Amino acid sequence: MKKKLIVGNWKMNGSLAANEALLQAVRAGLPVQAGCDVAVAVPSPYLAQVQGLLAGSGVGLAAQDVSQQEAGAFTGEVAASMLRDFGVRYVLVGHSERRQFHGESDIAVAEKAQRALAAGVTPIVCVGETLAEREAGQTEAVVRRQLAAVIHLNGRCISEVVVAYEPVWAIGTGRTATPAQAQEVHAALRAQLAAASAHAPAMRLLYGGSMNAANAAQLLAEQDIDGGLVGGASLKAPDFLSIIAAAQ
Repeated sequence: MKKKLIVGNWKMNGSLAANEALLQAVRAGLPVQAGCDVAVAVPSPYLAQVQGLLAGSGVGLAAQDVSQQEAGAFTGEVAASMLRDFGVRYVLVGHSERRQFHGESDIAVAEKAQRALAAGVTPIVCVGETLAEREAGQTEAVVRRQLAAVIHLNGRCISEVVVAYEPVWAIGTGRTATPAQAQEVHAALRAQLAAASAHAPAMRLLYGGSMNAANAAQLLAEQDIDGGLVGGASLKAPDFLSIIAAAQ
């Protein structure tokens, strides 16, 4: 039986002191034998620090973005091979904030996933619809289009990808998709993956729209929700540990 995966996305938050205090508290509160996999996605300047703080903990290190390029004259970009040098296990690609504020296209996201896979880093591919798209009944069409680009470019390697459904209207708003709404989209994504890979049942699909200590257990009980991509709640050790406990 596959373990659930809980990933804390710190977004653009943190400091040397705050990171150490948070991770010390998280490590102290983790069960000796965790029943789920855990990772934290941290801003790039803190990768080295957090790599050290997580040593021996079993908690995976994740980055928040990766370049479409392998190497070269791309000032400000971070290559997948550089992430690997710091022991990064996962990297977020296509987060809605990257799509919205940086204009990332579906093909750009697919190329980033490809670079990550080539470097041995697992991409967590984020898909999701805006409120306007949901109200127009376009939810499934939007997430299928976003995922299709990744499937098309990565082919048989798609089974090595983690997918995160993050309804844009529920990110940082305090609004959350109901467990039934989230499950409906996750089931559609699973069916799309099943058409591309025989390993789709073993792939992990995360929910990423304002998961918190109060709603995690209900969301994680759904058949096709295999974990969470947790934003604000991952910056508070007690809340993050509660979500991890719900995933055991």
